[in-house]
Amino acid sequence: MHRITVIGGGLAGLTAAITAAEAGARVTVHEAHHTLGGRARTAEAPYRTNEGPHALYNGGPHWTWLRRRGLLGPLAPIPLLEATRMRFRHRGTLRRTPPFPLLRLSRHRSERAPVDSDFRTWATALIGEEWALAAARYSAVALFHHDPGSLSAAFVQERLRRAMKLPPEAHYPRGGWATVVDRMAARAWNLGVRVETLSRVDTLPTDTPVIVATSLEAARRLLHDPSLTWDSGRTALLDLALRTRKGDPFVVSDLDAPGWIERFTAQDRGLAPHGQQLIQGQFPVAPGESKGQGVARAEELLDLGFPGWRERTVRRREALAQGRTGAVDRPGTTWRDRPAVDRGDGVFLAGDQVAAPGVLSEVSFTSGIEAATLALRLRPGAGGVPRRPARDTGWSHLDLKRA
Repeated sequence: MHRITVIGGGLAGLTAAITAAEAGARVTVHEAHHTLGGRARTAEAPYRTNEGPHALYNGGPHWTWLRRRGLLGPLAPIPLLEATRMRFRHRGTLRRTPPFPLLRLSRHRSERAPVDSDFRTWATALIGEEWALAAARYSAVALFHHDPGSLSAAFVQERLRRAMKLPPEAHYPRGGWATVVDRMAARAWNLGVRVETLSRVDTLPTDTPVIVATSLEAARRLLHDPSLTWDSGRTALLDLALRTRKGDPFVVSDLDAPGWIERFTAQDRGLAPHGQQLIQGQFPVAPGESKGQGVARAEELLDLGFPGWRERTVRRREALAQGRTGAVDRPGTTWRDRPAVDRGDGVFLAGDQVAAPGVLSEVSFTSGIEAATLALRLRPGAGGVPRRPARDTGWSHLDLKRA
């Protein structure tokens, strides 16, 4: 039987472990923390917060992968009434509907956005500079980047379409993402996967294929490979528990600067105690900006959308997410240009910043499946894992439907 080592027990690591174990491999997962889940961990009750806003998009292959294994569990779609309570800040005031040019651009199908151009330049030619900037800022909900207009037009266009799709693709696991992680962990356990928590790996084993399912920064240190870099976001995160007030919006999107506030108890009331509501916001900050500047923008948006929020605050938490918000592609690059899954020498990479398609957490799922599939193809002999040069797999060999 194959023996495969997985380093990291987040979404990518658990996906890789399950995929390999389903094929009959003996899998060991090493997780440095005392709980599994990585950035999909959910805080304990009474406030079931994730590390920043989280949503599960139903348009990607990971959705099918989870559903076929019974791992999706109860989901909280966006209630129709709440969907009408979206607000948009534009020119300093709140409006109830997104600007028409933004809708037109999100549904613009006559021309596929180019990879080589930045989004701002491409969109300006179609709807004008003001609306191009507004569209770029709205897309920050799926980018967590301070300047989405500077990114590849094709990259941003895909995320804009999915973020504005009707009916919405975004769904929410009831009880937070930890419920999905728990089901994945149970599936791995039932398949015989050995999980070792509080197990930090500093040296790669030489007798098995290894899947490194950590952050790109941690993988760079572990593999001593300075080439393992890719752009990501830098985002101020704000969690608030407020006493409930009738009429609060479901979402407030900032079209004057990238920023997004969402009332997560609108779809899942169990995330906060009775009589309270859980609000999470993300406000991308530039390299020279501080967390405080991002939080200050959040407070401005709260003043507009949630009157009296300061007096109603029961709990507040702030954080800065740096390099933990998924990959972003600059003009001239696509996901295929990111660090390859196959690193050679029986080492494979999985995570949300590697060469695999998808939006946000979808990249973790698809790269986990890819890494496990490649690791299973190795036939280690008595001398350990065969050595060979690294190559970019290009993803062409993996049939996601079959997976």
